[in-house]
Amino acid sequence: MPLHSLDHFFVRANDLEATKDFYCNVLGFEVMPRPAFPFAGYWLGVDGTVQIHMGQHGIDGWDRFYMGTDDRSATDQAGVVDHIAFQASDPEALHRRCLDAGVPARGRWFAPIGLAQIFLRDPNGITIELNFRDLTAEPRWAVGPEG
Repeated sequence: MPLHSLDHFFVRANDLEATKDFYCNVLGFEVMPRPAFPFAGYWLGVDGTVQIHMGQHGIDGWDRFYMGTDDRSATDQAGVVDHIAFQASDPEALHRRCLDAGVPARGRWFAPIGLAQIFLRDPNGITIELNFRDLTAEPRWAVGPEG
C-alpha cells in the first residue's frame, strides 16, 4: 500500500487563538515553525513532528487556501469527519488537564482490551478522541460501554 501514515489535519478555526490554546494547553501540542503563509495560522506538533495545521475562518481569499471546505464549513459543523483520534499516555493527567481547563470530557472503558478513552470537543465543535491502550485498571472517570 503506498499510503503509510496520516500527515496532518487542518482545522479552519472560528477563533484561531482559542483553538491554538485548546490544542496546546489541554492536549499538550507545541507550536512548531510555520512558513510565512499569506494568512494567520499555526502548525502544532508533538516530539518535533507537525500533526495539526490551522487557519482563521473568514479570511480574504479563503478559497485559494482552504481546499477541503466551503464558506459555511466552519460554522455549519456539517463535515463528514465524525472525530479525530490520538494515541495518548497518562490518562489521569490528561483528564485532570481537561477538568482544570473547564473542558467537558466523557470517559469510556473497554476492559477486555484495556482501553480507556476520553472524548471532548475543541472550540470549533470538532470531537477529539484520546485513546489510552494496554491499561490494567479502569480509570476512575471512565464508564463501560453499556453505561
